[in-house]
Amino acid sequence: MDDIIQRFLGGDRRALARAITWVENGAPEAGALIQASYGRTGRAHVVGITGPPGAGKSTLVDRLAAYLRGQGKSVAIVAVDPSSPFTGGAILGDRIRMQRTLSDPGVFMRSLASRGHLGGISVATGDVVGLMDAFGFDVILVETVGAGQSEVEIMQLAHTTVVVLIPGMGDDIQAIKAGILEIGDVFGVNKADREGADKTVLELEMMLDLGHMGEAGINRWTGSEAAVASPQGQQRLDPTGHHGSAALERLDPTGHHGGAGNPALAAKQAGTQHSAEPNYAGARHEGSGPDGMAVSWRPPVLRTVAKDDTGTDLLAARIAEHWSYLQESGLLAERTAKDARSKLEALVSARAAAQVLGRAAAGGDLERLAGAVAARRLDPYTAAAEILERFW
Repeated sequence: MDDIIQRFLGGDRRALARAITWVENGAPEAGALIQASYGRTGRAHVVGITGPPGAGKSTLVDRLAAYLRGQGKSVAIVAVDPSSPFTGGAILGDRIRMQRTLSDPGVFMRSLASRGHLGGISVATGDVVGLMDAFGFDVILVETVGAGQSEVEIMQLAHTTVVVLIPGMGDDIQAIKAGILEIGDVFGVNKADREGADKTVLELEMMLDLGHMGEAGINRWTGSEAAVASPQGQQRLDPTGHHGSAALERLDPTGHHGGAGNPALAAKQAGTQHSAEPNYAGARHEGSGPDGMAVSWRPPVLRTVAKDDTGTDLLAARIAEHWSYLQESGLLAERTAKDARSKLEALVSARAAAQVLGRAAAGGDLERLAGAVAARRLDPYTAAAEILERFW
């Protein structure tokens, strides 16, 4: 174990692979390795890629990894595949779609089985990401299983959550349902060369406008993203990803672009825009405007065609922009503290439950009380209270 830890800290990828296996299998060596490497974490940008089955997540991850490598960044990929509810096995086939990047020495990819865990990722995913962070990767891409509406656990793990959708996802009611559509920091409409892409983009934009109504923000991108992968004309964007300054307008209190008929508001917009333009044409500072109002992040909606590598560059730019927004607004520090507490609470709860149930099982009390509950002689709440009172 000491040899593996030293090799891991020295940058040996085979040691990293062995360490991930320890974590995934719950081996006792995993705890010692996490303790030894934890001080080196907290530097990587963790990007979650989620969406329904068949949305093209694996291909999009492959294209994103290749683009990030072109930018000189090292990339780790965690691809979670569903496990069979009958055999427990998983095909782990995402790597088949990632042949472009797997031969790149700057990319490390690991497939994980969900092992029956709900939420879109596996129980071990968080610790695996932590190991990759400690190993020194710049960006970690986490692809979830084909996620349903309520599988939103990735938002607790990733700094930036990209929700990948495809045309034909449903009607406008589907677009405003609670769940996975609420967790996106960036939305990608993949396979945008298909019929219905315009409708899907419009539905998402309407949903986001409803959700961000009344918030002060200047990162609205006003329709510029839709032009990227549009079959009509392939309109190009400027280096900031915008068509001029129109997309940088501050919103009025109703959540609409304002200022044209209000000189005072127009002056505030101009000042806020000026302060934001040096920061990659996006609003990143809480209270960066001259009026002291907080600036919100309004998720952009982009079109991509992953199989043709269309729109990947702009998607990567928006992901990087959100990372900068989190850092410069102070939200990253707040989220890190919150996540640390959640992780601590989860570990304490799991270990406390294991100890209490283990003691109850050792003396036969767990089976006795479970039998009483099954026979309806005792209700489960009273049985649980007895276990806690006797063994806590």
